[in-house]
Amino acid sequence: MDTIKVLIADDESRMRKLVKDFLNKNGIQVLEAENGEQACDIFYSEKDISLIILDVMMPKMDGWQVCREIRSNSKVPIIMLTARGDEKDELLGFELGVDEYISKPFSPKILVARIDAILRRTGSLGDDVIEIGGIKMDKQAHEVYVDGELIDLSLKEFELLEYFISNKGVALSRDKILNNVWNYDYFGDARTIDTHVKKLRSKMGDKGDLIKTVWGMGYKFEA
Repeated sequence: MDTIKVLIADDESRMRKLVKDFLNKNGIQVLEAENGEQACDIFYSEKDISLIILDVMMPKMDGWQVCREIRSNSKVPIIMLTARGDEKDELLGFELGVDEYISKPFSPKILVARIDAILRRTGSLGDDVIEIGGIKMDKQAHEVYVDGELIDLSLKEFELLEYFISNKGVALSRDKILNNVWNYDYFGDARTIDTHVKKLRSKMGDKGDLIKTVWGMGYKFEA
């Protein structure tokens, strides 16, 4: 991960240092911004930033403004940090194209795990082959093997399984799955998730049990 560059924008220097220290330990280079304007300046001056961590409450430009500005020009993954627990804020974040939303206070280890999952999902870590729980996924060949046997998956089934594996152990709501697998411009019924999961489980045979149902919420991949 030593080639990965992450931008952290937060007006609290202690928060920036906390995040930077943990990411540095994981081989990630960190750029710091203390306000929204500086975050935009750094993003446009540096051409190889792999991910951005934005605090919502910042001077000059808040996190939402920065997110809107960057999203108008780039699809770089964005994680929002906020002290708020308002569901409306979280929904706004996903509407703006935020990849992850973490409320303060949070565990730095969890943040690192979320960053790792996002970078793997977007291909920034270059991991083309994933093996877990008897499942082998070759991203470049677009092939999935279950216990050594090739299974035939549609594009969306492949992307859905990849998203589950990249977020193993994390309970994922149907809305979050739609936003990340079907993209933010999808206006269909969330029940399409259930249909695709049912087909995916069927094709995976016994390994389909690795996709757990989280009642009243969505799904979780456990291996």
